[in-house]
Amino acid sequence: MLRYLPFLLIIALTIYAFIDCLNTPEEEVKHLPKVVWVIIILLFSIVGPVVWLFAGKKRAPAGGGRARRAQWVAPDDNPEFLKRLREEQEKGRDKDTD
Repeated sequence: MLRYLPFLLIIALTIYAFIDCLNTPEEEVKHLPKVVWVIIILLFSIVGPVVWLFAGKKRAPAGGGRARRAQWVAPDDNPEFLKRLREEQEKGRDKDTD
């Protein structure tokens, strides 16, 4: 059974790289058109998937940090929400004084 393990790993790597390439938007593909990457992945069983994983796609930085966060964690951290809340409170006060 262990003698089949390298072949299974190569097949798994090729399938993973192939699906990753197909699911990657065209604007995130680097160096070559997406169709060429698919052909490279399928023709060169070991080298193609490895090259795709390291050089074929724009990757996000590993650290993440604040630059990567697209959504607010809580409403009280969102400046737009706080501004809208203040405006609603001011409108409520204006109605009470009229």
